[in-house]
Amino acid sequence: MINPFFKNNGPFKILDILQLISLDDLKIDNDQQIIDIKDLFTSKKNDITFFHSKKYKGIAKNTKASFCITTEVLKDALPKSCTPLVVENVLVSTSLITSKFYPSSINDNFDFTVRDITETNFKDNVKYGKNVLIGNNVTLGSNCLIGHNTIIEQNVSIGDNCLIGSNVIIRNTLINNNVTILDNCVIGKHGFGFFPNNKKNLRYPHIGIVIIGKNSEIGCGCTIDRGSMSNTVIGKNTFLDNQIHIAHNVKIGENSIIAGQVGIAGSSIIGNNVRIGGQAGISGHLTIGNNVEIAGGSGVIKDISDNSKVMGYPAKNIRDFLKDNK
Repeated sequence: MINPFFKNNGPFKILDILQLISLDDLKIDNDQQIIDIKDLFTSKKNDITFFHSKKYKGIAKNTKASFCITTEVLKDALPKSCTPLVVENVLVSTSLITSKFYPSSINDNFDFTVRDITETNFKDNVKYGKNVLIGNNVTLGSNCLIGHNTIIEQNVSIGDNCLIGSNVIIRNTLINNNVTILDNCVIGKHGFGFFPNNKKNLRYPHIGIVIIGKNSEIGCGCTIDRGSMSNTVIGKNTFLDNQIHIAHNVKIGENSIIAGQVGIAGSSIIGNNVRIGGQAGISGHLTIGNNVEIAGGSGVIKDISDNSKVMGYPAKNIRDFLKDNK
């Protein structure tokens, strides 16, 4: 499920999209309607997608999208049902097209719609501290607690029996039952996605949300970015320590425990029953298998298979690390 909150301004004629990325001389049916822009895995017929790295060849060959923004080197990996749109910079072109479909997803200004909770229907249903603000399109389950100076901005759903601490900011997030979010967390804001430019950096739209599974806990001072082209997901019964950063599109499985000051870069996938020690760093677009243990201070720069124990920089099998560092 991609963000249910941002309005899709489509469909658009493919000609409108081609003009946006300077491909309007392409010989195709210019009147064909494009419904949406999605990632390779979730896109369907009459959608447009993007393919920028050979790492995703396996997914690309099965995409259902009608059009794909890609490069000359990668275009042959696409199925015949998908027309390649070859550009110089895939991500910049993707950003421009995403902005056309979802113009409200680019900026993250503070929420003008918020009201004091005492002015809403929630005042009789939840227990809350002082100076709690609630935005539009917010739902709160039963038996919830909300701390002082917390802002639940627009487009948030919180389940039953949830504890939201003080000085927390949440937007574009779905929180399941029995979740604890401790003080000073920021959840669901725009991720760190932009393209450097000498005159003005180009901001990448983020049309995803954050989904937090039931019975999970988010420690003090954590930042969880919403997804760009997919959702950021924290699996059920997963516990995050204090001061952890989870970047856009990260997927963390169930029953995982992550210690303080860990950083997980964008689009990495963490399996079930994973243990990550404090101050470890995980690079982007990696897959960490199930039942993996990563020692504190490790730097993970490649995929890790199921049932592995690693440590060091670059992270390697723990026995090999200890042998090399006697």
